[in-house]
Amino acid sequence: MTAAFLFLLSLLSVLSTSLSQPPRDVRIDCGATEISTINDIEWLPDTGYVSSGTPKNVTTQVLNRTLATARTFPLKNNLFKKFCYEIPVDRTRKYMVRTTYFYGGIGGYIHTRPPVFDQIVDGTTWSMVNTTEYYMNGDSTYYEGIFKPTGKNLSVCLAANTHTDSDPFISALEVLILWDQMYNSTDFNTYALSLVARHGFGLGGMGIRYPDDLFDRYWAPFGESNSPALSSENVSVSGIWNLPPVRVFQTRLTKDQPEPLVLIWPPASLPNCSYYIALYFADDLVSVSSRMLDITINGITYYNNLSVTPAGVVVFANQWPLSGFTNLTLTPSPGSNVGPLINAGEVFKVLTIGGKTLARDVVAMESLKESFHNPPVDWNGDPCLPRQYSWTGVTCSEGPRIRIVTLNLTSLGLSGSISPNISKMTALTTILLGKNSLSGTIPVVHSLKGLEILHLEDNGLHGQIPPSLGNLKNLRELFLYNNNLTGQVPSNISGEPGLDLR
Repeated sequence: MTAAFLFLLSLLSVLSTSLSQPPRDVRIDCGATEISTINDIEWLPDTGYVSSGTPKNVTTQVLNRTLATARTFPLKNNLFKKFCYEIPVDRTRKYMVRTTYFYGGIGGYIHTRPPVFDQIVDGTTWSMVNTTEYYMNGDSTYYEGIFKPTGKNLSVCLAANTHTDSDPFISALEVLILWDQMYNSTDFNTYALSLVARHGFGLGGMGIRYPDDLFDRYWAPFGESNSPALSSENVSVSGIWNLPPVRVFQTRLTKDQPEPLVLIWPPASLPNCSYYIALYFADDLVSVSSRMLDITINGITYYNNLSVTPAGVVVFANQWPLSGFTNLTLTPSPGSNVGPLINAGEVFKVLTIGGKTLARDVVAMESLKESFHNPPVDWNGDPCLPRQYSWTGVTCSEGPRIRIVTLNLTSLGLSGSISPNISKMTALTTILLGKNSLSGTIPVVHSLKGLEILHLEDNGLHGQIPPSLGNLKNLRELFLYNNNLTGQVPSNISGEPGLDLR
């Protein structure tokens, strides 16, 4: 169990650095055809970020214009295939990713229940999307996570699983840059965070988001305040690393007397997992010098003798085990003569990053994709990961160094040519490109020392059979028939015993 940590440090120098480099956010109105501005925020059509799927209108009347359209992706013949949005990013930064779903008569068709499917970021399975409960209430739902990109693009993908009974869809996608100090106790090269709850305690109304929260995080109301709104004049919380909005410190849950405050929070039962927890406190009563409290979660000490002052404080834990419903108890510390209080809190599920395919293989596959006129529709995102959603025809190695070992694209109706960059995938043992409509020449593949099977039959390839094939000492099958090739198979392999040559 990771201990809870306390931060009271001033970050003015860090903040000034961040302010000199304003974040560039991307907000995509999925299925829309033109740019729109809503509450001074620009939303882009999705055509420049996704290469598959069908834009559709929602027939249910909506107040939020971003919910009026959606993009759907075909379920038929696409089980365990992913469809991805590709967002250009700075791979050194971390991003808040928010996906929004509203299933309200998409394309004029109202299903008895919306589809259930997976969402993926780069090579990491993020979560299952199930909007059934919200759909029955006529509401939209959103998912939010914090991720660090693994490449020049951040891939946000939807994928049909065995629970899916109609086409996966998405209404809106936001990729918002976060400042370096935010949530910086988490190693985002190893982990990602998936939002479970973010609440302002005692908050009323519709909650808090932009412009009060510079990063457009949504702070939902939780609990009914039993105290008047606090004054922000005495509260100075700029030193809190996660930069919560000042407004969350204007309401609170508290006890009038020095007695325990017990909350069931987050309000939902949680699966057995590790969670990032951040609790926020500030006291506007400068004269109160003894507001000290002890914090327990499910009876386990989270933090003792916390001093709550106008400077504000966040107490966080990087990986705290939770399961089922959570009992959060705030108790006055011995000697404290006032009741406890709490202003806000966040809980994220900690995800282990799924890894990534070796960069040289990814670059080679992107080059191969570009050389095909009609590559498989799911060739987006990471080629190998998550493993159940690897690209069509791609088989990858096990272990920490993930390489592509097999390409099986037989009879897929491919046209175009074979990129010479295929030779950079030096872990390949099998290439099956037969029975397509490929043209051009056979690339030089002498670097593929481990290649055992090469099938190029029944295509429209022309030119000379490369002499470099003679360097493939492990070759067991070489099929070249029904092409327009000239020359001979190199003699140093044509007579090899055990080689099936056609």
